[in-house]
Amino acid sequence: MGLIIWLVVGGIVGWLASMVMRTDAQQGVLLNIVVGIVGAFIGGLIFSGGNVNPALSITSFLVSLVGAIILLAIVNLVRRGSVR
Repeated sequence: MGLIIWLVVGGIVGWLASMVMRTDAQQGVLLNIVVGIVGAFIGGLIFSGGNVNPALSITSFLVSLVGAIILLAIVNLVRRGSVR
């Protein structure tokens, strides 16, 4: 059951990040989930000094969102040459 919750939360985080970065039309549900999960990992590494905490809370949700936005900014920078 925990895996399903993480996939749903990852999808929501990835979708919100794609809305902020205006890349929502280019991404599907699967890519939103991947962006959310990878963004959570990146945010955890940045904000917690390398200690990734798997607890589900508002703070971890916001850290995941910031990490996903950073990930999409890097992807846009590599793909287009600008953050957008």
